[in-house]
Amino acid sequence: MSSFSLQEPVEQFLDRIASAEPAPSGGSVAAVAVAMAAGLVAMAARLAREWPKASEVVERAEALRSRLATLVLADADAYTKVIEALRLPPDSPSRAAEVAAALSGAADVPLAVAEAAAEVAVLAALVAQEGNERLRGDAFVAAELAEAGARGAAELVAINLADRDDPRVRRAQDLAAAIRPR
Repeated sequence: MSSFSLQEPVEQFLDRIASAEPAPSGGSVAAVAVAMAAGLVAMAARLAREWPKASEVVERAEALRSRLATLVLADADAYTKVIEALRLPPDSPSRAAEVAAALSGAADVPLAVAEAAAEVAVLAALVAQEGNERLRGDAFVAAELAEAGARGAAELVAINLADRDDPRVRRAQDLAAAIRPR
């Protein structure tokens, strides 16, 4: 598996997603989608110059965008660990425990994406309601991206923890369900 960087051109990143390599994959893409949503929220808030809450929203959206950028790479790393654990010999005494640990770790990243997405969606709704009305469409797109990222991330949490009764599954599902852009 080849490593990647967020500094590479978008076209190269898209090529990596479409390649036969297992990472970056769904979790990284969900994180990128939500990071783009946070960027749209920041842009729309910056352009709402008369809005008293604009700078506060920009600051929080930028912090979320930065956090999500780290999650893009963290998801690829976590999934790489799952692949490595799955490649252990089937008769290895530590294989089951290593696969379980890797899957548990891989669930943490999309859960963090879902948490960030929920906050981005709240900010997008705020910008749509109180910001510059000409930028309402941008806020709506941000909310839709945040919802899609949260739903995808919640599904990844559930898949990674499929054989466990783990509260992270319900948490991720609740976060995704709570986002309703409009």
